[in-house]
Amino acid sequence: MNLIFRLLAVAAAAILAALRGRRAGLLEPSTLKFRVWPTDLDINLHMTNARYFSVMDLGRADLMIRVGLGPAILRNRWQPVLGGATIRYRRSLRPFQRFTLVSRVLCWDDRYIFMEHRMETPGGLAALAVVQGAIVGANGVVAPAEVLATLGTNAASPPIPDAVAALRGQSLPAA
Repeated sequence: MNLIFRLLAVAAAAILAALRGRRAGLLEPSTLKFRVWPTDLDINLHMTNARYFSVMDLGRADLMIRVGLGPAILRNRWQPVLGGATIRYRRSLRPFQRFTLVSRVLCWDDRYIFMEHRMETPGGLAALAVVQGAIVGANGVVAPAEVLATLGTNAASPPIPDAVAALRGQSLPAA
């Protein structure tokens, strides 16, 4: 199954959920269920590394629509982009295997929003990624505070986890 069909299915489901009043809170996880299709495979007959990131794009799209950012993105001509990512592969995803993608916002700073993506199977965690994203407008990066204001909140960021501190290039506290 081509990724464009997955994108259309995810967007349609998220829009329908939002129209039915089932908006997600900013810190609530988005959960999507997928299956590994032959077009997702590499020469080793497991999901190719690049496809993990493509599927995670779908998780971010779902989350943005469900929290209510869709109209602001369209109205302001904003573009969500990634500035960095780190991933840990734990298990292979085999042909036709089902898996769940759980995406959630971890925290934000004055410039970036940090998210976690977990690919889970009944056998356990297949992959875990932490990504650094931004919303870009005509004048550059849109501050997360401005993005949050479009959602009607001025919530403070949760504490920055160690994984995010490492992605930001900060040194971790001594053990």
